[in-house]
Formats: sequence, C-alpha cells, structure tokens
Amino acid sequence: MKILLLEDDFRLSKEVKTFFESKQVECDCVADGLMVLKQFKAEKYDLVIMDINVPGQNGMEACRDLRSIDKKIPIIMLTALGEIDDKLSAFNKGADDYLVKPFHFEELFARVNSLYKRKDVPLVEDEIIVGDMNISPSESTVFRNGTEIKLTPKEFQLLMLLAQANGKIVSKQYISEKLWDYLVETNQNTIEVYINMLRKKIDKDHLVKLIHTKVGFGYYLKAE
Repeated sequence: MKILLLEDDFRLSKEVKTFFESKQVECDCVADGLMVLKQFKAEKYDLVIMDINVPGQNGMEACRDLRSIDKKIPIIMLTALGEIDDKLSAFNKGADDYLVKPFHFEELFARVNSLYKRKDVPLVEDEIIVGDMNISPSESTVFRNGTEIKLTPKEFQLLMLLAQANGKIVSKQYISEKLWDYLVETNQNTIEVYINMLRKKIDKDHLVKLIHTKVGFGYYLKAE
C-alpha cells in the first residue's frame, strides 16, 4: 500500500510516516495543498490523507480538486475541527472519512485498512430500482425520476448497503462494520451525518421519501 499525506506539521508528518513504514506501508508527505495534485499525478497512490488547515490550498479545496480527477481514491481528512458543519463540508468535498486531532495512530491505521479493503470491491448487480430511483452499481450512478443525483463514493456505498437490504432495517452497527470496520460507538455521529446528507440529495425535493428511520433500530430504503 502507498499513501500520500498532506500535513504541514513536520513533526506530526514525520511521526505518521514512521508509523506507517513500521506497518510496511509506504508514505509520501507534502506540506502544501497546492502540491497534492502534482504529487498525486506523479506517483500511483492507494489512499490520500489530508489535513485541512495547510498553506497554499486548504485540505477541503485539495480534496475537491483530487476528487474531480479520481472518483474512487479513498480520502481521509485530518483536522482539529470536530463540529458537524466541518464534517459535512469535508464529506461534501468528497472525503470518505474524517478523523479529529489528536488521534491514535492505530485508529488512523484501522481506518486506512478499512477504506483500502473496500476500494476495489466489485459491485455485481446490473441495476437496483427503489420507487422512482434507479441505482447502477457498475456505473456508480443514481437517478431519481430521470434526474441524476451526484453522490460521493462513501455516500454511494451507504446507499448501496441500504438498497441491497431490500427494504429491511439496517442497523448502525452493521453499517459501521461494513463501511468503516470499527465500533459504532466511535462512529455513530458520522453515520447520522451521512444519512442526513443522503436524505438531502435523494428525498429533499420529492413528496415520496425513500430513506426512513426506525428509532432505536436503524434505517431502511423503501418507497412509502
């Protein structure tokens, strides 16, 4: 595995690099957001980790630009900002995961492994239809009533998880295990953020809602 790290704190950058190398993971480091695309195009990477508050171009903008040229590369954002709005901004720019500083290196490594294992998992269904929504796993596209809905890779994975349940309830624990590989207690807020983002994109402008919550149990996808 080879990782690109954007981090302007040179001490932290060196520590993360040393930690990854102890796990037999290559790690290249850049300290300026403007260097991310240049370095990414120069080498082949399996995953990108980006701090938000960096010189040149902040991590949010770098994430947006990177996602515009590679729809599938896993991206983890690092930041001292832990508010819901900050997470929403990161996810809307295309981030797959979000880790608040200070963090344990082992937790970062667990998240890296989780995203890496899922990045090339094939989707076998030709098309999934839920009400007036059409999902194409092979093309990673979603249409509702003929209009395409743009989703980030992680949003699409969550939607697929709900769609493949065929209207049955999907628990937060199951979502956490399937999409993040770590305990729901550490990830409950992130799941709620993603569900809310999906609702805004899929249900906001439609009378018939497709994403539903059964309080205390989880979520399900059904036209009702």
